[in-house]
Amino acid sequence: MCVEELEWGAMRPLVHPAIEEVTVEAILHALSDPVRVAIFAEIVGQECTQKCSSFVPVGGEAIPKSTLSQHFRVLREAGLIRGERRGVEMHNVSRYVEVDQMYPGLLAAIGQAHTLQVGRAAKAAKKSGKKTK
Repeated sequence: MCVEELEWGAMRPLVHPAIEEVTVEAILHALSDPVRVAIFAEIVGQECTQKCSSFVPVGGEAIPKSTLSQHFRVLREAGLIRGERRGVEMHNVSRYVEVDQMYPGLLAAIGQAHTLQVGRAAKAAKKSGKKTK
């Protein structure tokens, strides 16, 4: 459950910036964390909404739900995803198309660079006999 609650159990309103308010700086900040890049890539690659709880293991590592909530908040406030509460679950969908219309090619370039980086890290780890994240 990716639920953000106030002290008395009331839900915080979700922040979804208008596409005109999405900045390159916010996108770069949001995607500067490898876990957030992995989460965003997974959401972009799906045709339906993704529950936050489906991301508890990211890259083979267990991530605490509170940490996941923070990652989703950063992605949402940067304008990269849209979240919707359904009961106690949060469902997320990519805003890739909208962002790509504002900044053509930016997300594709970041995604390609991330893929290259992961590939190089895996190759180096294989060469040295270490596991990659």
